[in-house]
Amino acid sequence: MAIKEYLRRVFPGTAEEFCQKAGDAMVSGKRLFVVTANPEILMHAGEDPAIRQLLLADETAVVPDGISVVKAMNLLGLPAKERITGVDLADKLLRRAGEQGKSVYLLGAKEEVVSALAQKLKAQYPQMEVRYKNGYGKDKDADFREIEAFQPDLVLVALGVPAQEKLIARHLGNFSKGVFIGVGGSFDVLSGSKRRAPALFVKTNTEWLYRILREPSRLGRFYRNNIKFLGEVRKEAKG
Repeated sequence: MAIKEYLRRVFPGTAEEFCQKAGDAMVSGKRLFVVTANPEILMHAGEDPAIRQLLLADETAVVPDGISVVKAMNLLGLPAKERITGVDLADKLLRRAGEQGKSVYLLGAKEEVVSALAQKLKAQYPQMEVRYKNGYGKDKDADFREIEAFQPDLVLVALGVPAQEKLIARHLGNFSKGVFIGVGGSFDVLSGSKRRAPALFVKTNTEWLYRILREPSRLGRFYRNNIKFLGEVRKEAKG
């Protein structure tokens, strides 16, 4: 299937508009699965039927997590205003959940990272109920069955692409409500364990460059997931 078919499903508005939409779903008790689509998961879709299915599902909301996805949409003549990152979306939804006294489950990352984030949230929002588990359990489906028993309003899963999305998709039908998001390495930033890129990199959509400068080993992954992705998109655009 052409990449354009997945990109047609991507939210075309602003980050503020989508955060409002997702927050409203959480507060009103609706169920929503948010996929923060970066080039990596879009490339996986071409090889993995499970990823393809969840990206095209009616109850999945897809947002452009990365400037490469926004550029790809523009190349293919699709509307896209700006990138909507998983870490920003998670941060805003956690704030709203705290203000509204909603329940939250955090799954993933190292024990010291996820526990630090949970304690930080409890200190900031005493009325928020927060439960968590690190990402090193052997049976992630069993971990998710614990979440099913809790039925929280917001579930953030930090296990990496595409494992986190496939795990959510397998269990989504067992929930009557809740906003579910795969957030990759966001717990490190949200807990304060790692610094996010300086504001200049964020504002200019070059966080990818900051990460490569800090961790040169990321260069190969960047090529596979961004340069190759945009190359495929350009082929489609030429048609």
